[in-house]
Amino acid sequence: MEMFQPNMFDTHHLMLDIMTPKSSESELVKIRDQDDFETGSGTEIMEAAPSGEDQDPNQSSKRKCYHRHTQGQIQEMENFFKDCPHPDDKQRKELSRQLGLEPLQVKFWFQNKRTQMKAQHERHENAILKAENDKLRAENNRFKESLGNTSCPNCGGPATLGEMSFDEQHLRIENARLREEIDRISGIAAKYVGKPLSSYSHLSPHVPSRSGLDLGVGKFKAQTGFVGEMYGGNDLLRSVSGPTEADKPMIVELAVAAMEELVRMARGGEPLWVSCANSTEILNEEEYLRTFPRGIGPKPLGLKSEASRESAVVIMNHINLVEILMDVKRWSTVFCGIVSRAMTLDVLSTGVAGNYNGALQVIKAEFQVPSPLVPTRENYFVRYCKQHADGTWAVVDVSLDNLRPSLISRSRRRPSGCLIQELPNGYSKVIWIEHVEVDDRAVHSIYRPLVNSGIAFGAKRWVATLDRQCERLASSMANNIPAGDLCVITSTEGRKSMLKLAERMVMSFCTGVGASTAHAWTTLSATGSDEVRVMTRKSMDDPGRPPGIVLSAATSFWIPVPTKSVFDFLRCENSRTQWDILSNGGLVQEMAHIANGRDQGNCVSLLRVNSANSSQSNMLILQESCTDSTGSYVIYAPVDIVAMNVVLSGGDPDYVALLPSGFAILPDGPAGVNGGGILGVGSGGSLLTVAFQILVDSVPTAKLSLGSVATVNSLIKCTVERIKAAVMCENS
Repeated sequence: MEMFQPNMFDTHHLMLDIMTPKSSESELVKIRDQDDFETGSGTEIMEAAPSGEDQDPNQSSKRKCYHRHTQGQIQEMENFFKDCPHPDDKQRKELSRQLGLEPLQVKFWFQNKRTQMKAQHERHENAILKAENDKLRAENNRFKESLGNTSCPNCGGPATLGEMSFDEQHLRIENARLREEIDRISGIAAKYVGKPLSSYSHLSPHVPSRSGLDLGVGKFKAQTGFVGEMYGGNDLLRSVSGPTEADKPMIVELAVAAMEELVRMARGGEPLWVSCANSTEILNEEEYLRTFPRGIGPKPLGLKSEASRESAVVIMNHINLVEILMDVKRWSTVFCGIVSRAMTLDVLSTGVAGNYNGALQVIKAEFQVPSPLVPTRENYFVRYCKQHADGTWAVVDVSLDNLRPSLISRSRRRPSGCLIQELPNGYSKVIWIEHVEVDDRAVHSIYRPLVNSGIAFGAKRWVATLDRQCERLASSMANNIPAGDLCVITSTEGRKSMLKLAERMVMSFCTGVGASTAHAWTTLSATGSDEVRVMTRKSMDDPGRPPGIVLSAATSFWIPVPTKSVFDFLRCENSRTQWDILSNGGLVQEMAHIANGRDQGNCVSLLRVNSANSSQSNMLILQESCTDSTGSYVIYAPVDIVAMNVVLSGGDPDYVALLPSGFAILPDGPAGVNGGGILGVGSGGSLLTVAFQILVDSVPTAKLSLGSVATVNSLIKCTVERIKAAVMCENS
């Protein structure tokens, strides 16, 4: 495989960090026996035997010299250890002079002592964790017994989302934390008994296996899986192994070369980038191949190139931006509308000087458009972070598919990423490059203009999302917010808790609405573009979701109405009764409002539905709406009023059960692609995805009935027709 000619200094720097064996203290120190180790009474020094002709065949290959210390020497070193467990060379020399020992003996004694203390601490921690887990397990069993017969006070049936006990959510959160502690104990125990971690697999949380969507009718039966959470038990991502030791030198060279290419791509002008009339830039592929002749090899047959560049000034410190990009969990959270799943497979370098300069990570990620009609793009790549001499930071990704030639990839990343320049007052200038090769033939026809334009997966969408999320973060950190007429949130803590809950709601919606390979959609009806696709999951020990069978349904369709009009209609509480069956014709009132940016559409709201039915008069709805130049979302979930009171008081939002539903609104292509007339897809209309999540049975082991699926199918179709009629009427 042809490679770049990398900067040799960068390659050597990374190779030293990754490839040089790092001898641990336990490898440097040789302990004679367990008694000596426990008492710290001696030090064993290994001396290499002569080699070649000088070696005496009657001698062993190595000669051991063991030196036992006196009680006085040990006591003096013990006293010194209490104040300074890591003496430097000068201190060791002074101590050896006082005690009549060699400096090397002193050095090894302190190494032995540190190893001993670490082992004792881990054994003690292990015992504490086991006792705590036994206590938690007994407490959880008591909770389960007391909550086993929870029922609805009105009908006597199983409790539904709005009626579910707040204590039950507390129990399920504690169960999740218990499982994390068990995994931690397993890891510690494995170090002492010498068994691999897999030997303790019976302690790991149960992950539901893929099962059939059993509706009792043959034509509807299809293989479905559970909705994969971003950091949850995704079998696809977990099945991918990290690089081998033999791969690492090649990965280092590839990362360094990719960094050089990214910088040149970000700072280059014509003829590499050609400006278009609509302020976009197109990569001149012929010039690109002349400028970067080696790269990661020629474009595979069947793949097409997508390249884009975008820049913006965002309200975030450059160091914080780097930390987000280099922490896969935070990166996935910030870009949850684009990154459906992500996982770090290996960390080859953590960086130097306490920051991410020189950090190198191998990552598996899946990128999406919020619609089941657009296939996701999976990439296996290395991410490299570097601070350049002028202070600019750069983070680059480049695919590693060539290291796994047996894998057939539908998408690969040429050097892509961003340059981050520090600006005054905590702002940063970001230049983003997206350069991929992909097979997009499976994209539905109504989404082709959007995908072909580069808006769907391109740099503009990444930068627009980053800019909006930076504003959201700045809003969450604000302290002096005038209450105005909406005085429900009385504390900064309550504001932050509500924003955190809304963030989880948005993440849950985004990970369940796309065509991720963690899902298995079943098409219920085929009526042109208005297909309704469903999938199920069994929610058992899943904090943040009610237990039972959850049915997700989604459909995407085109509508000849501008995206702003559709977004404003769906987010407004006054028009909600025109489409929301949950409101049951009642008056919807906004109780609280948190602004999230410059655009008034970016906000989190708490709504009350004042229904004519007195039993529903206290229903609350949490809603977040957000918009930027590349798309908009309106996401909402019914919430328990008791739990929300806790959140508004600054309590932990993880205890609130959510089943988010909502809308993703995307432009149907680049602006002005077909002129100004409303003639068809690509003429200024909207691509609207409607998605519902409904708890159809509170018993996780129950089978899904055909009636439940039919009800959800009817619900989503009715909602679509109501939305079409309302927005078409408003824009006629």
